[in-house]
Amino acid sequence: MAKEKTLSDAFYETLKDVYWAEKQGTRSLGKAAKAAKHPELKKVFENHREESAHQIERLEQVFEIIGKTARAKTCEAMKGISEEMTEDLEDFGDTKAADAVLVGCAQAVEHYEIARYGTLKSWAKQLGFADAEKLLGETLEEEKRADQLLSEVAEQVANAAGGQGEMEEEDDEDEEDKESRSELDGSESDEKSKGKKTAKK
Repeated sequence: MAKEKTLSDAFYETLKDVYWAEKQGTRSLGKAAKAAKHPELKKVFENHREESAHQIERLEQVFEIIGKTARAKTCEAMKGISEEMTEDLEDFGDTKAADAVLVGCAQAVEHYEIARYGTLKSWAKQLGFADAEKLLGETLEEEKRADQLLSEVAEQVANAAGGQGEMEEEDDEDEEDKESRSELDGSESDEKSKGKKTAKK
């Protein structure tokens, strides 16, 4: 009979999952930093990439605390997010919306990691791994700060730049509307003039 799984097993499996995700996230941040056009956004990506390297070290410490070998297990969720980022870079890399799209992809990574680190921190507390809880809590706060920074950049820079194309299109449409109304007004005036001439005859 198979041994019943416990919360300790769930903690270890999730830890392996997050270990893989963090390594993949670090690679994705490198790509994002190279692709980012605005210097402030590039800086956010580069700084968080350095943070992520320390986060990987913390995870390795957590493996030691629970007496397990540091192993990575393919995280399908992070794999999907990374593939989506690659596709978005191909679709939007040369457009004005590129930085806004990059922020969106990066925040998808952050939100996943925030959820996972929050879960691991809670489980570490329940399992009595106080030192692991502290390490995971430090990383959780860093992920939250990174997400906040991305939101600020999105509002101040990336989304504003990404919306320029739409604003220009709207301006073009306004001009076209004005021209159409002008032509319509002209046509109506001509019709009225013709009507007056006919009436005189």
